[in-house]
Formats: sequence, C-alpha cells, structure tokens
Amino acid sequence: MNKSELAIRMVKDSGITKSDALKVIDGIIDTITEEIKSNNKITLVGFGSFKLVRRKAKKGRNPRTGDTITIPGKNVVKFVPGKKLKELVK
Repeated sequence: MNKSELAIRMVKDSGITKSDALKVIDGIIDTITEEIKSNNKITLVGFGSFKLVRRKAKKGRNPRTGDTITIPGKNVVKFVPGKKLKELVK
C-alpha cells in the first residue's frame, strides 16, 4: 500500500476528501519526523513506537580486497511494534 492508496482507504472509512486525507498523512509524517530528529520517542499505544538509536562504529571487510575497514557509526530509526499489533500479525 502506498500513500495514495492509504488516502483512498481513509476516504472510504471516514468520509473526508482525498486531499484532506493526504494533508493528514503528510502532517502525521512531518510531525513524527520532526520529533525523531529532536531525539523524542513517539509512542502510538497498540501500534508501536519510533525512536532514534545510535549505531556504534564497527569493523568490516572490503569484499573486493579483503582489507579490514571501519564502518562509521550512524543514527537509525527503530520501530518497536506494540502489543496489539504483535497479536494481530501472529
């Protein structure tokens, strides 16, 4: 399902217009993005939570040469599914 299909589903379920549904989806995505960039955790009870996690630097190998390289650390977004979501997908 893509963003447009999600908007169409919202139209069917709630009766709002497709353009309003797209604005709501964009607003939710923007809000979650800004909060994660600010290192705040987002919790949607029953669905799950999003948070920013720092991955440490680690050693790796260049597959062409076999040389050892250092893979730099980076920030990644982690999603942890909520209890309800876990139960629904079992």
